[in-house]
Amino acid sequence: MIEIDGSYGEGGGQILRTAIALSAIIGEDIHVTNIRRNRPKEGLKPQHLMSIETAGMLCDADIKGAFPGSTDIFFSPSEIKGVNDTISIGTAGSIPLLMQAIMPIAAFAKEKTKLRISGGTDVAWSPSIDYLKEVTLKALKMMGYQADITLIERGYYPKGGGIAEIEITPSVLKGFYRTSENKNENNIIHGISHCSRLPDHVAKRQAESAIKIIGETGKEADIGITSDNFRSTGSGITLWSGLCGSVSIGKKGLPAEKVGEYAAKEMLDELLSGAEVDVHLADQLIPYLGLAGEGSFTVREVSKHCLTNIHITEKMLDVRFSINYGKKKEPVEIAVE
Repeated sequence: MIEIDGSYGEGGGQILRTAIALSAIIGEDIHVTNIRRNRPKEGLKPQHLMSIETAGMLCDADIKGAFPGSTDIFFSPSEIKGVNDTISIGTAGSIPLLMQAIMPIAAFAKEKTKLRISGGTDVAWSPSIDYLKEVTLKALKMMGYQADITLIERGYYPKGGGIAEIEITPSVLKGFYRTSENKNENNIIHGISHCSRLPDHVAKRQAESAIKIIGETGKEADIGITSDNFRSTGSGITLWSGLCGSVSIGKKGLPAEKVGEYAAKEMLDELLSGAEVDVHLADQLIPYLGLAGEGSFTVREVSKHCLTNIHITEKMLDVRFSINYGKKKEPVEIAVE
């Protein structure tokens, strides 16, 4: 049994999601302790529980200790199988984070996996559903990964109620390497600005603010605008270009212009750095590079999330990563040794 200290590094839910996914794939039992020990409210929250249960469903796992507030679980996987099911997180818990937990596992199943998940599609401290679709999946497809995400209804904090589907086809992963065909894709920044149960001008103002800031650098932005009447109230904007993206979620008291501004400035920070992938995509790619056994990319900076995923991937797979820091303000290269 592999022992995992859940308080290591970033110490949040990610180390748990990565450990469980890799456990299922390599068929090794794990014992995770100190789960979210460094958070204001330690232990498992509903979205973590649902990620564990859904991952367990894919590999017929025996799970012990999975209850609200638990800081200690055992996860014993069996054979990975494709599933077709409906999952409800029950809160505004992040749908993209639940998808992240099961996406590596489903690639190793014998049949397709199709899940319809309800919860939050655009919530704080999580990639948005648009980011997962337009950035994460784009990168993974370059590694041979096959999946499609369909947004049905957006869900915001605190009500949730969003719905999205993911269909994953079993595939053989190959190493991640950027190719020359991608080098010109950063000329146009694409995006979607959205709101629900709010005046139409909220989504429009978010987009206009982002377009203005992006335009000041000489870059072009093409941002779609949607205003809906879903079950929950909220707004947000996701931008993407090549393998870089940014997400900004609206909240009460925050002007729409600021929401757009935050997304635009983060996007420009990524693009102007010259890095191949953004800071958030970097940590998402680590387990896949580990599973493929080869690959490399450059990133603006190495986050705690990325270092945590490197630690857990090295601990569970027969793989080592190198982190090569360039000169000041140059991108950092992360590679499988």
